[in-house]
Amino acid sequence: MKKILALLIVLLLVPLTTSAQDFCEGNFDYDDDVDGTDAFTFKTDFGRSLLKNPCPPDGPAPVPKTGQVESFYLFDDGELEKGVEWPIPRFTDNLDGTITDNLTGLIWLKNADCFGERQWEYALSDVMGLSRGYCGLSDGSGPFDWRLPNRFELESLLVPCFWAPALGDTEGFAQWSEGDPFNNVRFDGYWTSTTNV
Repeated sequence: MKKILALLIVLLLVPLTTSAQDFCEGNFDYDDDVDGTDAFTFKTDFGRSLLKNPCPPDGPAPVPKTGQVESFYLFDDGELEKGVEWPIPRFTDNLDGTITDNLTGLIWLKNADCFGERQWEYALSDVMGLSRGYCGLSDGSGPFDWRLPNRFELESLLVPCFWAPALGDTEGFAQWSEGDPFNNVRFDGYWTSTTNV
C-alpha cells in the first residue's frame, strides 16, 4: 500500500525516450551554444546540468571518498583512499530557484516542498509540469524539463552523521539549516521515481 508522502526535491530533465548516440565516442558538439538538437540529446542522456563534458574522467556522478585515512590492513580503504575529494562548497545556489550539487553535477529545486504532500502518481505528473514561474524558478525551464530523482540520486544527498534531516549544509561540513542550501526541507519521507513493489 502506498503512503502519501511529500513531493521530493526534483532534478532537471530526463526525457522518456533515450538516444542511441554515444557521447563517449567524441561525437558531441562542445560549442556551448545550447542549439536545440545538441541540448536535447545531452539532456536525454545525462540530465540538464552545468557539466560541459558528458564523459569526464571521474564519470558524471563520481563516488566520494569515505574519509577513512588510517589503514588497518593491506589494500583497505584507508590505504587506497579511492573516490573523489568532497567539493567545497558541496552545493552552489544558482540564484534562479535551483541548486547545483558540485559532487554529482545534478541540479535540484531549491524549494524542497514545492507541491506539499502528494500521492506518488500525482507527484510524478506534477513535476513534469513544473516550469519557470513556479516554486521560485527563474531558470528558463519549461514543462517536461524536470523529473523526480531515482532512489540513488536522492541518497547521494544524505550525510549519515546527521538526522532529521540527514542533509548537509552548503559547504558540506555541518547539518542543514533553513536556506542552506535548500528551503522548506521536510523531515518525513520524499518520493523518488524508483518503483518499489
